[in-house]
Order: sequence, then C-alpha cells, then structure tokens
Amino acid sequence: MRPQSPWAAGPAALLLLAGILGSEALQSPRGRKKVVHVMEGDSGAVVVQTAPGKVVTHRGGTIILPCRYHYDVSAHDPAEIRLKWTKVTEPMAFVDVFVALGEARRAFGPYRGRTALQEDGAGDASLIIRNVTLQDYGRYECEVTNELEDDTGVVKLDLEGVIFPYHPRLGRYTLNFHEAQQACLEQDGILASHDQLHQAWLEGMDWCNAGWLEDGSVQYPISRPREECGRKDTPVGVRNYGYRHKESEHYDAFCFTSNLNGKVYFLKTFRKLSYPEAVQACKNNGAAVAKVGQLYAAWKLQLLDRCEAGWLEDGSIRYPIVNPRARCGGREPGVRNLGFPDKKYKLFGVYCFKKAGDAPPEKAAAGGGGTHPNRV
Repeated sequence: MRPQSPWAAGPAALLLLAGILGSEALQSPRGRKKVVHVMEGDSGAVVVQTAPGKVVTHRGGTIILPCRYHYDVSAHDPAEIRLKWTKVTEPMAFVDVFVALGEARRAFGPYRGRTALQEDGAGDASLIIRNVTLQDYGRYECEVTNELEDDTGVVKLDLEGVIFPYHPRLGRYTLNFHEAQQACLEQDGILASHDQLHQAWLEGMDWCNAGWLEDGSVQYPISRPREECGRKDTPVGVRNYGYRHKESEHYDAFCFTSNLNGKVYFLKTFRKLSYPEAVQACKNNGAAVAKVGQLYAAWKLQLLDRCEAGWLEDGSIRYPIVNPRARCGGREPGVRNLGFPDKKYKLFGVYCFKKAGDAPPEKAAAGGGGTHPNRV
C-alpha cells in the first residue's frame, strides 16, 4: 500500500534521504553530475529504460514521463533503491525535480504539489506531472541508484503550441538575451527552443529578422530565400548566428506559447477606442486586454479568425486570420501586425482575454448603443 503522506517513511529511510539531499544541495547548479553505467550482466547492476523519442502534452495537461528499471533483487533490498528525476537546463547543469527512497518522497521548487511516481508495479519509476507549464518543456533524466551503481535514461517533454516572433515598441533588434526572456514572459510565452523553431519552419514559417532562442543562440527561419534575407541563391532552412553575447548584443525574440486556460475574443464596441479606453472596456467586460502570445494561441489552437484590428496588452495592433481573403492583409494565414501606434489614437477595437470559469463575454461593451460589425 502506498503511504498516505509523502513522508510516511521510517526514521532510517528519512535520515538516509536527508543525507543524500544535503550532500547534493552543496553542488553548484552547473556542477558536473557523475553517472556510472553498468552492463546488465554485472552483479548488482541497475538498468534503466525510457521510451525513445518524446512525450507530448499541452499547457495545463497531465503527462507521464516513462521510466522503468531492472536490478538484481537478491543483491539489494527494494527500500535501498533511490529514484531521482532531474531536468537538464544546460549541457552540464541540472535542476532537481523529484526524489524517492523507499517510501519517502520529495518534490522540488515549482514541481511541488504537481508530481508523483506512477508506481505501476515493480521497477516503475515513471513520473506524473500535472498542470504542465510552459517552463516544464525540456529534457529530463531518470536516475536509479542501488547504493554503489546507477544508470540513467532521458525523456524529452514537448508541448503543443505555437511560435511567435516578437519585438517591443522600441523597435527591432533592441533586446539582449535577458530582456528577450522577459519580453516573452510578459506576452504569455517563453523563449523558444531550436527544435520548436525548426518545427515551425517545417510548417512554413518564414521570418527575416533574427531572434534569441532559449539556449542563447540567435536564429531565424527562411522558407522563401530573397535578397534582403541573405540572398536568393541561399538554401531554405533555419539560419543560425550561433551563440551570442547575452548582455551586449541585441536582437528580436522567438517566443513559444501553448494552449489557453481561457478565451480570446474581439470585443464589439459602439466606437473605436484609444488604448486606455480599450483597457477599461475589457475590464468592464470582466476580462483583460489580451497578450500577444494569447492571441497567437487563440489563432493557432482555437482557430480565431477576425478581420478586425484591435489593441493588445503591449500596445500593438494585430488581428488573426485563419482563412485568408481579400482586404484582410495577405494570402497566408497568420496574425497580422500593424505596429505600435500612439495610444491616444481612437482608431481600433480591442481583443480581450477571459480566464476559463469566468462569466461568458458580453456581446457589447458598456456605454452605448449598437455594435460595430465584423469586416469579412
């Protein structure tokens, strides 16, 4: 029977676990991790198996990172087996996620309250992650130790979502790496990985401005070579500037976001709005002005299609097109960007975001009669 409490373990097991955790807490977050791989025929050997490829979920979902292990049960008591999950943040840097020894369990940092072992029979070290966040994306190591020997396996967690290029009101190529990280977070995203950008390129993404990725590299995807984007005679692909100086060099950002815990909608109003009026109109409707990442997620994952320019939270004007048509800005689907006008201009509508569980959006904002029609 599994313990009701995550720390429902005997004193000896708790002391041993505390000693292990205490020694690891002294390691630098970039410290080198020693892994001893052993052959299956060796006495007392531990062999870890993880699923090839990757597991895929979405923000807010629940996912199992599969991991099973085998060892000589005659040589070691099952209570002496330590299971540890870590996330690989850089090539030789790790963040603790979850550890178990006997019946003792402990989760770390943002994984507290969201992780547990699946424990589906002997040798199952699979980790359950609930309410998956954007930051959970990445590579995880499952390590199993029987006092003297250990083995590890790697599981890659991927998210369904959408890439969006981003630059702030200040203009293009104004963000260092840390500012790019912050800009993505403020627009409901994170810096994208190379794998995510490559997948977006395979799906047809073409963007002529270089942007930061989460590993500190600067890249951009080209599907239609042209003179202004590195000459016509260069091949298609994801162009790579390599790893750049994170403080002194400035580029745009490629952000990634996943599904929404809510709904983005165009708020019908009786007249065009300035930015302060747009903020108040969404607030009166029990919502907030949508962020750029939220609009991209609504376009990609909820198929929001609206040929109506509206304010977003960062002061930009955009609108989402799923089915391209005349007078809606181009022949390709996408989120159209009209830039950052003066916030006093009363020339636009507004896109609002309402969290799931809130009251449904009203048909019109308070303060007038009639609605503004949708142009199609």
